[in-house]
Amino acid sequence: MKPISRLIFIMMLIGLAGGCSQTRIVVQPDPQYAPVDLNAMEFKPEPNGSIFQTGRSVRLFEDNKAFRIGDVLSVTLMESTNASKSAETNTDKDDEVDIGVGAILGGVGPTHNGVPMLNTQIDGEREFSGSGDSAQSNSLSGEIAVTVVNVLPNGNLLVRGEKIIGLNQGSEFIRISGIVRPQDVSTDNIVVSSKIANSRIFYGGGGVIAESNTRGWLSRFFDSPVFPL
Repeated sequence: MKPISRLIFIMMLIGLAGGCSQTRIVVQPDPQYAPVDLNAMEFKPEPNGSIFQTGRSVRLFEDNKAFRIGDVLSVTLMESTNASKSAETNTDKDDEVDIGVGAILGGVGPTHNGVPMLNTQIDGEREFSGSGDSAQSNSLSGEIAVTVVNVLPNGNLLVRGEKIIGLNQGSEFIRISGIVRPQDVSTDNIVVSSKIANSRIFYGGGGVIAESNTRGWLSRFFDSPVFPL
């Protein structure tokens, strides 16, 4: 096989391998956002009575809201941020120095055809102008269910969860974690994401669409600080 034909054959194999890899769902569950394994937890044994049964918590005078480890809580994502910044600077400075030999030596000084020969004049001009504008806007809406992974000593709930949606030749994910006050949970067991303290919300995806929106390594190299020009 000729070298050119061999090179074309290798490039075709690489393209086929890349095409096969793009059809896979590349987003995998993150163990850091996994629910608590209640089977691995050690609960104190509680005696069952004729009316109250362990595991069947029926609260007649309370809302059906999450308050224990392992309970499920719904989060309504309502995130919207807008930021803008503008700066402009202009400076201008002119300098002029005229040195006459007569003023220094106390006389007129040497001349040629009536024109002083040793007079010196220095002119300088500096000017700077700069401006910059920056604007950013983000919006995220939707719903996601999370689980209570810990109950803090003050009663606040530490929650976390993720949602992975498989689409055509790709996938999208939402991951969220934070601290929720029981008072901020509605009677429908729903809390707004803006009420979650120390929240960590990640939205992303993988697959053909995500790879199409990603610049290649060579293009990133030319725009990196490593490139000298």
